[in-house]
Amino acid sequence: MSTRHPGAALLPRSNGARRLIAAAATTLLAFTTVSCSEAKSSAEKEAADTSVLREGITADKDAGAPTETAKLRFGSYAEPRSLDPAVSIAAATTGGTEMLNIYDSLMRYDTTSQAFVPQLAENLEPNATADVWTLTLRPNVTFTNGDTLDAAAVVASIDRYVTLQGPESALWKRHVKAAKATGDLTVEFTLAYPWPGFASILSTGPGMIVAEAAKSGEEFVPIGAGPFQLKTWKPQERLLLTRNPDYWDGAPPIAELDFAFVNDQGARVDSLRAGDLDATMVIDPDQAAAILKLGGGHYINITAANNVALINAREGHPGADVRVRQALQAATDPQFMMTKAYGPAAIGSSELFPDATRWTSEVDGPAFDMAHAKKLLGEAMADGYDGRITYLESSEPSSRDSALAVKAQLEAVGFTVKLDLVDNVVTQFTKVAIDGDYDVAAWGLVYRESDPYPKMFATLHSEGNQSYGMHTSPEMDALIEQLLDPADVDATRGVMARIQEQLNAQVPFLNWGAYADVNAWAANVHGVAGASNSMLLLSNAWIK
Repeated sequence: MSTRHPGAALLPRSNGARRLIAAAATTLLAFTTVSCSEAKSSAEKEAADTSVLREGITADKDAGAPTETAKLRFGSYAEPRSLDPAVSIAAATTGGTEMLNIYDSLMRYDTTSQAFVPQLAENLEPNATADVWTLTLRPNVTFTNGDTLDAAAVVASIDRYVTLQGPESALWKRHVKAAKATGDLTVEFTLAYPWPGFASILSTGPGMIVAEAAKSGEEFVPIGAGPFQLKTWKPQERLLLTRNPDYWDGAPPIAELDFAFVNDQGARVDSLRAGDLDATMVIDPDQAAAILKLGGGHYINITAANNVALINAREGHPGADVRVRQALQAATDPQFMMTKAYGPAAIGSSELFPDATRWTSEVDGPAFDMAHAKKLLGEAMADGYDGRITYLESSEPSSRDSALAVKAQLEAVGFTVKLDLVDNVVTQFTKVAIDGDYDVAAWGLVYRESDPYPKMFATLHSEGNQSYGMHTSPEMDALIEQLLDPADVDATRGVMARIQEQLNAQVPFLNWGAYADVNAWAANVHGVAGASNSMLLLSNAWIK
């Protein structure tokens, strides 16, 4: 089965190289940096049971005082396309950890409190109706080139992000009417309507403040106010960051971060086991199982709708008929799909958010029901549909096996399936995100525990820029717009239940299961902090 991230990030699936880029067209070139791992048979794979995985950090809490560390070696999930947050999605799978340690962020998702807390900001306060927010910066913060990080710099950086159509710029433009400096250290954000969860967007790309001297495009130089700064970048090999001695929270214990671009997840697990890496990240369930057995520390994020197939509902495609979409879901067994990829221990489910997450609801996902699929398909064919459909997937061996499994299940209920197996993810992304040239396509939507709203807006709302032809509706729009306050857990679960009902009825995509992003580090590594989108902040990390 293909594997699947943010931003990302929303992106095509390919085994050993999931979520390598975010869904926006701006991330297209990032796919060229990815290579796929050699496929294993399902009998060889050992899978993590997602029912025992929980969000957050597991690490030694009594490690003692930090000590000077020469270098921490990190096996990156994939090489970033750029270190510009207006280009690359701020997620661990797309260079987010590298960028976070260069720029820091205005706010940070705290894994213990499950809330967004000030980071570069000293405070963020809403008015009584949560449609005007005042951000107060920490004093005496400077960029690594010596320039001051003040309110004017924040406004300029965000304006730059929106102007360059950064990955979350559509969300920002819809919600934020104005951002203005009201003092040297204060910024006032006026929103189009109340948004209690506004802090979340300041923990990702828009909240990574880029110095004006950084410029853009080919002239771009990553200049931030984070704990580290760029030393060297050797494409397809490694990225070296050196500590910022003037970091606002004190110079980091680590002198140098060495990000190695090792695309094969299994190779990264082996390197961590052998001591050749100090930390890395995996997402394939079999590799997650292997890396959790090594001990040490972990930062786990459950990502919902991570193993899916988009259905093109544009006019002229079979998916324009809701009966066809429903038949496609009813004909495919999520458990079979997961077992095909990761062995009998893997858990498949058509439920949007699994039981291991905060957002699980009492509403089940659509059932696997071949008889119902045949009935629905028969109705559509009686009205003139010829039963033909094309399934887009990577030609990488295990992805091809996954596509063959889809083909077999769909043809068992009466579909005639043509496989479109492309030889690289750039082509796959172009067909889906740019040309709209697909009927059904292997993909990953990646809804995160900390705040699912931004990505759900981008992919399921009619004004989102990452739906790529999937069915949208006023009813779903109205539900998505009720997700603005993730702190209200009970209310959000209630909305998620109604969203699940809409998904069951309209089937914009085929959902076969969730995965876990697993950042892992050796037992002698301490002081690692989690952040949004599975990113790690290493400002206080050290090796004992």
